[in-house]
Amino acid sequence: MKFSLGFSTCPNDTFMFDAMAHQKIDTEGFDFDVIMADVEVLNRKAFMAETDITKLSYHAFAYVANQYQLLTSGSALGYKNGPLLISKKKIYPDEVAGLKIAIPGKYTTANLLFRNEFPEVKEVKEYVFSEIEEAVLSGEADAGIIIHENRFTYEGKGLQKIIDLGESWEQKTGFAIPLGGIAVNRKIEKSIRLKIGRILKRSVEYALSNPVSSYAFVKDNARELDDEVIRKHISLYVNKFSIEIGEEGKAAVYTLFEKAEEHKLIPRLPGKLFVE
Repeated sequence: MKFSLGFSTCPNDTFMFDAMAHQKIDTEGFDFDVIMADVEVLNRKAFMAETDITKLSYHAFAYVANQYQLLTSGSALGYKNGPLLISKKKIYPDEVAGLKIAIPGKYTTANLLFRNEFPEVKEVKEYVFSEIEEAVLSGEADAGIIIHENRFTYEGKGLQKIIDLGESWEQKTGFAIPLGGIAVNRKIEKSIRLKIGRILKRSVEYALSNPVSSYAFVKDNARELDDEVIRKHISLYVNKFSIEIGEEGKAAVYTLFEKAEEHKLIPRLPGKLFVE
């Protein structure tokens, strides 16, 4: 049995999915057609139900929850790893409302956290996440939301932080920051969805136990090639929640959705969001 499998080129995803995609573990007879793309592209593919299993932003999941369920493994969720709002010159948070903001996709969780923090902002423009630093440096945007490995590179390019959106979330809620998860199409039989979840958990555990095994795959697909940046990226985004989200992680996800619903930023969600 073969399934389409979408994940991003970011080191945390290639690290976690390497063993599953390349049959380094027991995949219980399943094969996978891999689709690699920026997370916002994956979000939009999920809107069209084009992939059986896919990484997507938790924000985007809110729009496809009737078609997909979340797996309990593979999440990008944690502490001190949220998106940053950065600028070229010194800007204070109370000055953000009137600025032109570069965002890494309308349906990214980074944008949802930003909208929760600055609901009054009117002017935003979407960019591929890796282009946002340059958009700010060139003056195309007054400020930008950076995610992934860019949080390790922006200072070296002369940019500065306006606010850590993840830190603000943690201070206000006490929960980890839910960024992205892995969803599986509800049209797939539940017993198979559960198997897929087991396979993914096995893949994450293999990656953590054999970190050198995925090195070539991670390096070949990384946008930022510095080994230290890649290492920091993986250690920041692959953690206990990636192995198994647990009740603590689920509470963070549900809190994100509850707050977004309160602000009318997402549609009302169905029950049973997780495969279990």
